[in-house]
Amino acid sequence: MIQSSTTYHETMQNWHDEREAALKAPGGWLTLAGLFWLEEGNNSFGSDPGNDIVFPTGKAPGFMGSFLLKNGRISVELLPQANVTSNGRSVTHLELKHEAEEGGPTILEHGLLTWYIIKRGDLFAIRLKDLQSSYLAQFNGIGTYPWNPAWRVEATFVPYDPPKTVNVPTMLGTFTPTHVPGALVFNMGGQEHRLDVHHSLDHPSIVYADATTAKETYGGGRFLLIDQINPNGTTIVDFNKSINPPCAFSPFATCPLPTPENRLPIPIHAGELAYHYSLS
Repeated sequence: MIQSSTTYHETMQNWHDEREAALKAPGGWLTLAGLFWLEEGNNSFGSDPGNDIVFPTGKAPGFMGSFLLKNGRISVELLPQANVTSNGRSVTHLELKHEAEEGGPTILEHGLLTWYIIKRGDLFAIRLKDLQSSYLAQFNGIGTYPWNPAWRVEATFVPYDPPKTVNVPTMLGTFTPTHVPGALVFNMGGQEHRLDVHHSLDHPSIVYADATTAKETYGGGRFLLIDQINPNGTTIVDFNKSINPPCAFSPFATCPLPTPENRLPIPIHAGELAYHYSLS
């Protein structure tokens, strides 16, 4: 059933409101407050500037303890007076799982702060979140192009045989080997275009750039949320659901960048506009 433009506008506005609410929620991307790369061996942390990892002043004790990175495994030793909890229990020693491990990540908490381990390639980092982050405090919404159902197009999934593994560039200057099962092919403005799909068909995702990138929209491209692909290989690509990646809201996120295959030569006047924040 084709929605009227009024109904579609209401649907998209509700979707956008939920999107902003998720960004602002506890643990959302707007609560990011730090990204600290671990060195092999001991990494001291706390709010004192003499630590290897410096937490926000006034929100953590001067010295809380140390992270130990050894042969790809990470543990933490904590002072009892640091008052750090994990899963509701006070802890002074803990083996830590990173976010990509089964059962991970191990989340540590103190007051308004939470932190855990992320892994990017062979590197490990502490991701710190703050329920009163300055990026959350200054958030005043995300601008968008007008909702327009004309930006909904039917696409056909064309599988790669065999599937490809592509080195996707990241904001860190690194590359992440990424599974690419195929591409979505669609027609727009009388011309055929295609965008590689990353990861699995159960959760298809696309990072793309277009002629608005770094002008009207975020310079690192946008994420495109795709409905599940039908058994016959078709799906609807709704460019109104083009969203800014986490890196658009904080300097502490790590994000993939568009590959050469996912750079459209046309402007996509749909979805989220560039977001601007002040460094804290």
